[in-house]
Amino acid sequence: MGQPAPGLRVLAVDDELPALDELAYLLRADGRVTAVSTAADATAALRALRDGQVDVVFLDIRMPGLDGLELARVLAKFASPPLIVFVTAHDDRAVDAFDLGAVDYLLKPLRQDRLSETLRRVVTARDAQTGTPPPRGPVGEEMIPVELAGRTRMLARSAVRWVEAQGDYARLHTAEDSHLVRVPLSVLEERWSEAGFVRIHRSYLVSLRLISELRLGGSGYVVLIDDHELPVSRRHTRELKDRLVRAAKAGWSR
Repeated sequence: MGQPAPGLRVLAVDDELPALDELAYLLRADGRVTAVSTAADATAALRALRDGQVDVVFLDIRMPGLDGLELARVLAKFASPPLIVFVTAHDDRAVDAFDLGAVDYLLKPLRQDRLSETLRRVVTARDAQTGTPPPRGPVGEEMIPVELAGRTRMLARSAVRWVEAQGDYARLHTAEDSHLVRVPLSVLEERWSEAGFVRIHRSYLVSLRLISELRLGGSGYVVLIDDHELPVSRRHTRELKDRLVRAAKAGWSR
């Protein structure tokens, strides 16, 4: 059995001391958090980041000097930037926050249940970055947390037909629906290769066993999965053909 994922090391940044104390208290009350440090401005935050390892920074947006958005832009240039969660009393900067790749955007006053959901998202994003094995189902199958109608449920990897890249996110397509997850396609390609998923295009990762046809179309090769045509790039065509032949031979030999 693998080792449990390490706890989160958090830096909370807010120029209002009561709000900072409240945030630190709520963070320390969550079992997924092992260390919480605090800073009252960007200068102190940068000092804390220099002196210790931090997985995620909870940032107030409106602060004197460098505000939270400006500090996030500085942190993004780090060799190993921490994850970012914005915490603010104002809801008018959410678009700017997510443009900077924030994991979440929390509105004050904070609620413990909402903070708990944010920490779940942070753990998922951190594990995707570090390659920590994700949760497993009862028979060892990987389970992926997805959002559905405001709730989080666990999706079995075997239900995924193909995966589509969407920037730093990936869209998991099942027979009935699709789900956007904050995991790059390259991470899933590496993690799911042993489960029979193969890259066919810079934007697509597919389950090899579900390919019903590979054919030459007007603009190149395509594969057919559940009546959906997906493009195959030239650089992946030869490998895909070889994989399909090997899979067919393995089936014949059974």
